[in-house]
Amino acid sequence: MQLMMYIGNDLIESVKVQADQVQRPGYLGQFKRNLKIKYRELIHSNPNITPEFLVANPQLQEQAVSKK
Repeated sequence: MQLMMYIGNDLIESVKVQADQVQRPGYLGQFKRNLKIKYRELIHSNPNITPEFLVANPQLQEQAVSKK
């Protein structure tokens, strides 16, 4: 699984996460916090920018595409 950070339509960074840990409270929050700190200057450069996060499993998506 991957946690992806977007700003607008731009993918900023993708981080691997463990699928079995996603439901644990605070697990994704620590990754989101770290990404926000890492890209603080980019986020603060425009007050209208808000980072958005998406969790996806690219392996399942690849399997679905290959079956078509």
